[in-house]
Amino acid sequence: EKEYIEVFGTDYDTPDGTCIRDYIHVNDLADAHLKAVDYLMKGGATECFNLGTGLGLSVREILETAEKVTGKKIPVRYGPRREGDPPRLIANPKKAKEILGWEARCKDAGAIVETAWKWMTGPRRGHY
Repeated sequence: EKEYIEVFGTDYDTPDGTCIRDYIHVNDLADAHLKAVDYLMKGGATECFNLGTGLGLSVREILETAEKVTGKKIPVRYGPRREGDPPRLIANPKKAKEILGWEARCKDAGAIVETAWKWMTGPRRGHY
């Protein structure tokens, strides 16, 4: 476990200055993989898909959500931008919906964080 979370950059052209990313629930990701395997098994061509919700949340928003879900203050250290980090990365899952019939069902950041938190604090503490 880390002493703190490092956030790289607070001066991006985003509402709160931190990078915006498309966060996806692990169950949705697993479902997409199963649909992709089924597609291939039925003779589908090899494809690349963007998997995500199509929505973006900032790093700061995710940290605030994590604090609400866990009830714990998360120590954060703000550092400079990392070279090459784009301000926004948001998936366009349209192709996955059209070809695989897949779309993210969980678009709620709280539910995404809560699932990860339960896994990390459960009986196996994040291990299989």
